[in-house]
Amino acid sequence: MHPQLSDKRIVCREFIQALDACHANNWARLTGRCNQEKDKLNQCLRKERVERSARNRADAKEQRTKTERAWKELHEND
Repeated sequence: MHPQLSDKRIVCREFIQALDACHANNWARLTGRCNQEKDKLNQCLRKERVERSARNRADAKEQRTKTERAWKELHEND
């Protein structure tokens, strides 16, 4: 199982369950029959990561703007 699944259980739950169900059959897991489920899970995780990165970038930009505004106000009084 992916190490990053510990906090993603809600986001990609159906893909995680499908991969776990497939992995319950060792023969299917060893012969590559679970690759489709794994690919779908990877796509879901990537989508979630890209969305999270975009949110973080937007939040950081907003925070940077606030910080620059605060510094500008601070130096206006000098």
